[in-house]
Amino acid sequence: MATEHTEIERKFDVDEAFVLPDLSAVPGVASAGEAVVHDLQATYYDTADLRLARAKITLRRRTGGPDDGWHLKLPAAAGARRELQSPLGRAVKAPPRAVLLPVLGVVRRAPAGQVATLQTRRTVTTLLAEDGRVLAEVADDQVTGTALPAAAGEAAVVSTWREVEVELVDGDEELLSAVGAELEVSGARPSASAAKLTRVLAERLAGPPPAAVQDEDDDEDDVDDDGATPVVAEPLPEGKKARAKEVARRAQAAKAAEKAAKKAAKKAEKAAAEQARAAAVPMAGEVVVAALAEQLTALQRADLMVRTDVPDGVHQVRVAARRLRSILAAYRPVLDRTGTDAVRDELQWLGQELSGTRDAEVSVEHLRELVAAQPAEYVLGPVASRLQQAELQGQTQGTGQAVATLSTPRYLTLLDTLHALVAQPPLTDLATEPAEEVVAGVLRHTVKRLQKLVDAAEDAEFAEDGPGEHGAGEHGAAESPYELALHEVRKAGKRVRYTAEVAAPVLDGRGKKKNGAVMGVVDAMKQLQDVLGDRQDTVVTRELCRTVGQAAFDAGENAWTYGRLHALEEARAMQAERDFWALWPTLAPVLNGVTRKR
Repeated sequence: MATEHTEIERKFDVDEAFVLPDLSAVPGVASAGEAVVHDLQATYYDTADLRLARAKITLRRRTGGPDDGWHLKLPAAAGARRELQSPLGRAVKAPPRAVLLPVLGVVRRAPAGQVATLQTRRTVTTLLAEDGRVLAEVADDQVTGTALPAAAGEAAVVSTWREVEVELVDGDEELLSAVGAELEVSGARPSASAAKLTRVLAERLAGPPPAAVQDEDDDEDDVDDDGATPVVAEPLPEGKKARAKEVARRAQAAKAAEKAAKKAAKKAEKAAAEQARAAAVPMAGEVVVAALAEQLTALQRADLMVRTDVPDGVHQVRVAARRLRSILAAYRPVLDRTGTDAVRDELQWLGQELSGTRDAEVSVEHLRELVAAQPAEYVLGPVASRLQQAELQGQTQGTGQAVATLSTPRYLTLLDTLHALVAQPPLTDLATEPAEEVVAGVLRHTVKRLQKLVDAAEDAEFAEDGPGEHGAGEHGAAESPYELALHEVRKAGKRVRYTAEVAAPVLDGRGKKKNGAVMGVVDAMKQLQDVLGDRQDTVVTRELCRTVGQAAFDAGENAWTYGRLHALEEARAMQAERDFWALWPTLAPVLNGVTRKR
């Protein structure tokens, strides 16, 4: 079973002549321990296309030190890296499945094999507090790194260097900064590589090698140093007059050639400027594909959160999936829908599979807070404890269900499809047009769609006369046509927001205007989502009140409080609806500002 360690460290490059200074004089350090030497051997594993390294994740099998085993280092957050450690076991050629499981969403179904080895002679010095606590460890590393051949017939690449690492144990950031400053005074330089593996695989991570260039010695007899074919001047004619005439002709020709060269240079300069201006204008396809790539990265990051039990991971997966769906739906003029509609369906499936986990978690938490705020005489029976049990049970089942969903072949296929979509997007002819007009047109369309849905919701509100017809909502609770219409408005508002976020860098001066018209739409849609999101939350909480109340009643408990909670949530829903209709007129000017053609 893996154990978790949080790594907070700083790395420094040093020369061979570097001498580690006496760090016992650093403020907060009482003394330095005796130096201990370890000979470490580590083998690093990754896919052939280095998916882990590109995601800033390292996976190694290390022996020779006090922490022998498999080490999975996850991306840094707030200056710290999470490290999952597992026992060595007997696997050597490939990592055990249990070790790979946390990063399954990154490697997907590609095999992970050996990509590099490191041999490190590490000299560790501990920095101690007055009471003997270890504040930090300073590791002076002599490293030999070997990048293993990427393909048959290639040679391994060996590199050597020296670096110093300072890792906090029981110290704080202030101590880390002080030790780092002392090392820099002594000649150390902050390392440009976040990890040793990054340095070893730098050439492969940089991408394909540049195209071959012609050798400098090729055709050296036929070409001048500046690359031009030499011109051999003809001898001047005999005779004084003929010679003078030829000299004048040549001078005139040289003057004309110089004038022509200046004209050509000016023309070339103008063409280059036009080309540079054209290159500075983003194409619609570039903007949309970049947005997809950004959300795919967010999905991968959220996937890792779920698999390593980081709070809010399921919610972040759903948000990334929803944003991807919205981009694919809204920007269909840029992306051929025959290549994206199936992907949208799969993203919808993913969101639905995870919806119960997230919604139940939020709903139970809200109801527990609501119960705590009630007068004691209104809480009849073990309501709080029953909700707490529901919360704990939901968390356990929810995390397991989420990880199971993210480990299915269907989900892994979706990830492969998304990566392929970003690498080779099915672009339409409109994708090669300048982005400004294209994204403006898409944004206008999504805003007008929202406005029509609001009109439909208003019609449904006035059409309701009594109970009316009810349909099943996404959580199984019965909802009226009016409630369903408001739900569609909420979803349309999200699409407007995500569409505007893609368009804002282009339409609001490519990020120069922080509060431009399009970002105003984003802010407006956040307000809309807050209000209608509250109303939608009550759909889940009311159903939860019913089911938990029924269970309490079946167990012989007094279920009156659950009815009260249900009524309070109904009142919250009605208030949210009133808040929405009060808010909507204030959003109209913001939305109208982007519906007019530019």
